[in-house]
Amino acid sequence: MTRSERDLVVALRSELAGIDPARPCDRLAEAAGLGDDAWNREPAVTRLAVRLERRGDERAGAGGTPPFGWESAADHCRWAWLRGRFLARGSLSLANGRTHLEFIVSPEEAPVLAARLAELGLPAAWRLRRTRGVVTWKSGESVGTFLRRIGAGAALLELEARQVSRALRGELNRVLNAESANLQRAVAAAGRQLEAIDRLEADGRLAAQPRVVRAVAAARRETPEATLADLAARLELHRSAVQRALERLERLALHEEDGTDGTDRPAPRAGPVGTGRGGTALA
Repeated sequence: MTRSERDLVVALRSELAGIDPARPCDRLAEAAGLGDDAWNREPAVTRLAVRLERRGDERAGAGGTPPFGWESAADHCRWAWLRGRFLARGSLSLANGRTHLEFIVSPEEAPVLAARLAELGLPAAWRLRRTRGVVTWKSGESVGTFLRRIGAGAALLELEARQVSRALRGELNRVLNAESANLQRAVAAAGRQLEAIDRLEADGRLAAQPRVVRAVAAARRETPEATLADLAARLELHRSAVQRALERLERLALHEEDGTDGTDRPAPRAGPVGTGRGGTALA
């Protein structure tokens, strides 16, 4: 992650750690989620553990984890517990434009935590990694929903603004790349067409082409940068007619001889010299 991304993650965690639940049951739930792990995290999380302990809700650090009954708890208590669990065992990464949130827990807790998240409508993947359980979200939408539900505010808005900005930049780059590729193809096509026109004029075949083909050739010469639509508007023709005329010019230039009657069929060859209608030689 860049320094600004790391700063944003720190700000988000500090914001979550600064929440002071109004309900005693939520304070109990958050303390249970923190467990004994809060004392090994950043100062903001340690201060949260101290604050909960001083308020007399339960001992939130040294001396055991407060009990928490997930099955019988209200949703607001469940989210408070998850906030504590994230602050104690969670990590957030914004590297390479991707949002990645994971909990590092015991192997036994990983499937339980994944099931609890799924129960709240946020299914997560879990696996074992070096004897530890890892519960993971790689969807920016899921991460954003989770952080919002556990109380993230200003930092989450900044995170979402960055994601939108990144998505817009990606879309803009895609459009620019597509336009650049189209422009390169158009320039290459115009170059081929001009070369074909010069070749046909040099050997006299351009003058033998139909009026529309000659008009398109003249317009292409005068405005090499024009698009098919531009040429069509200038000549008051359908775009398809302009395209067919230019394709005809390129095709004709590839052959030494072709018909001059407005078709692409070779002109009919004369019969053998000295034969009559019946095929007999004339004296």
